[in-house]
Amino acid sequence: MYNKLWSKDFILITIVNFLMYLIHYTLIVTVTKFAINQYHASESMGGLAAGIFIIGMLFGRLFSGRIIDNLPPKRILFGGIIFSIIAVGLYYTIQSLSLLMIIRLVHGIAFGIASTATGTISSRIIPDDRKGEGIGYYALSVTLASAIGPFCGIVLNQHFGFESIFNVSLIAILLALIATIFIKSLSKSENQNSYNQETKGISAYLQIEALPISIFVVFVGIAYSSVLSFLSVYTEQLNLANVSSFFFVVYALSTFVTRPFTGKIYDHFGENKVMYPVLISFIIGLLLLGGTTTGIMLLISAVFIGIGYGTIIPSAQAIAVQQSPKDKVGLATSTFFMFADFGAGIGPFILGVIIPYVGYSNLYLIMALVVLASVLLYYGLHGRKSHPQKSQTSQ
Repeated sequence: MYNKLWSKDFILITIVNFLMYLIHYTLIVTVTKFAINQYHASESMGGLAAGIFIIGMLFGRLFSGRIIDNLPPKRILFGGIIFSIIAVGLYYTIQSLSLLMIIRLVHGIAFGIASTATGTISSRIIPDDRKGEGIGYYALSVTLASAIGPFCGIVLNQHFGFESIFNVSLIAILLALIATIFIKSLSKSENQNSYNQETKGISAYLQIEALPISIFVVFVGIAYSSVLSFLSVYTEQLNLANVSSFFFVVYALSTFVTRPFTGKIYDHFGENKVMYPVLISFIIGLLLLGGTTTGIMLLISAVFIGIGYGTIIPSAQAIAVQQSPKDKVGLATSTFFMFADFGAGIGPFILGVIIPYVGYSNLYLIMALVVLASVLLYYGLHGRKSHPQKSQTSQ
C-alpha cells in the first residue's frame, strides 16, 4: 500500500505521536515535584503520582492491543484522542493528591489506547525493507517531545504555575485530533478471521514472539524512570536546577544526530551491532549522572543517555515487530509497550522507596548496574540467537 517512507500519512502520524508525547513529558517531569510541594507527598508517593500514568498506559495498551488488529486502527486512534481530551480537561479539577492520581490513571489509559494506535499505524505504513530506519525516524517524535516537553514543563511551572501546563496540554491534544482527521484510514489486519478463531487465552492479549525483547525492556524502563521522575529533585539538591531544563534538550540532540546512522546500521548489519553499543552508552551516562557535580558534567551525561536509551527503545520495538507475524503488528506493538510502560511505571514507586536509604547519586549508580545486567539479559533472550543479516531477511 505504501511504497515510500515519507508519505503524507507517515508524517501526520509522526506529528500526532509527537503531540501526545509532548503532553506526557511536559507533565511527568513536573508532577512529582508538584505532588511533593503542593500536597507534602513523600518521594515514593510523588513518584507514584508520576508513575501511575504509565500504569494506566499499560491497561490502555492491554485493551487496545486485544482489538486493534480486528478494527481499523484509525478508529482506535480517534477514540483514544477523544478520551485524552476528556482526561486533560479533568486536570483543571485537581484539589487533592488522591484526585491527582485518579486523573493521572485515567489519562494514562487514554494515552495507552491512542499511542498503541499510532505505533500500529506507523509500523503498517513503513515499507518492509526500511522497517528499522522508519521506526527510528518515527521514534524521533518521542525524542523531540522528550526534549521540548520537560523543558516547557520546568519553565512553565517555574514562571506561570502548574495550571499553565494544562493549557499547553489541551492545545496539543486538540491539534492531534485535527491531524488525525487527515490520516487515511487503514483496513483491518489481514487474516483477521483466522486470528479471531485461533487466538485464545494469554495469546489474545500478548504477542508471544514479542515477549523476549519486551521482558528485557522492562529493566531498561525502570532505569530510565529514575531520570524522568527524579532528575528535577536531584538537580535542585545539587544547585543545578537551571541547567536541568537543558538536560533533555541535549538528550534529544544526541539522539537526533545518531538516529539516522543507527537505523541504517540496524537494517544493514543487524540489531546486535546497534544494541550492545547503545546499552554501554546508557551505562556510561548513568554513571556520569550519579557522579555529577557540575552543569557541564550533567549535560555530558545527557549525551550518553540520549545515544543509549534514545536508541534502545525504537530498536527493541523494531525487533518485537520483526519477530512477529505481519498480521499481528498491532498486538506486537501493544505487547512491547505494555512491558516498557510497566517498567517505566513501577520504577518511580520502587525507586522512591529506596531513595531515602541510598540517596539520589547512588540511585543512578545502582541503575547503571541494572542496565549492565540488562546487557546479559538481552544476550540470553535475543542477542545470541540473532544473526548479522536477520533484520534484512525478516523484512
